[in-house]
Amino acid sequence: MYNKILLSVDLNEESSWSKALPTALTLCRTFDASLHVVTVLPDYHMPLVGSYFPRDFAKKAHEALFQAQHRFIEENVPEDIKVQSVIVDGSPWEAIVKAAKKLDIDLIVMASHNKRKFADYVLGPNAEHVVHHSKMSVMIVR
Repeated sequence: MYNKILLSVDLNEESSWSKALPTALTLCRTFDASLHVVTVLPDYHMPLVGSYFPRDFAKKAHEALFQAQHRFIEENVPEDIKVQSVIVDGSPWEAIVKAAKKLDIDLIVMASHNKRKFADYVLGPNAEHVVHHSKMSVMIVR
């Protein structure tokens, strides 16, 4: 039923994966699907935002995130799971939807955050946006 499963992960927020990861792993084993771990790096290239950071900040941030995501995969994804590390730039929900489309994902698995932050009230939760804008199935894990 599923061949490619995308798991959205915020490496700074364990609640973004602590329940969603076991669900994604079970689905991967059940359907012999590959797991695509996606982490979003905020877009530092916007002129207003970028002017506050050193010129090579985005490159260093990508390198650090690349290393952190690979450690996360080594520590949390068993060797019997086919896994791909994916790092994308932009707003979280848009980057997740774009990555899923580009990778031809069958299912997006992501956590629902119960802690409401100010940004959630202004922008809306990322999971809600992914559900509304994605063309493929989305599983929200609580």
